[in-house]
Amino acid sequence: EELLEESGGGLVQPGGSLLLSCAASGLDSSNHCMAWFRQVPGKGREGVALRNIDGKTNYAGFVKGRFSISRDNDKNILMLRMNNLEPDDSAMYYCAGRGRTCDRSFPLNHSTYAYWGQGTQVTVST
Repeated sequence: EELLEESGGGLVQPGGSLLLSCAASGLDSSNHCMAWFRQVPGKGREGVALRNIDGKTNYAGFVKGRFSISRDNDKNILMLRMNNLEPDDSAMYYCAGRGRTCDRSFPLNHSTYAYWGQGTQVTVST
């Protein structure tokens, strides 16, 4: 069974940083297109960052160079480093995976991702 488990969310002040992690089991994240999404109540799930099997990455426009997606190869963990956080970044953040092929263009279509974690809450506030 493929499982994804996120961690690392929390409360942070504007301008602060967080490192989100997504531990994968039953799924080799190096052989799948992996992405981070986020969602706020009343809105749809939006793609934040993507990493394909070749290690190439892409980001939503609103990231503006503040976030970085990466993978720990030894531990099969996908990470999202978020810097200079803003209140509008507050959301539930989800790790997601799909097959080997990636559509790297944004906005990402969340319905094409088969594997999802339960999410980790990020709140940016004073």
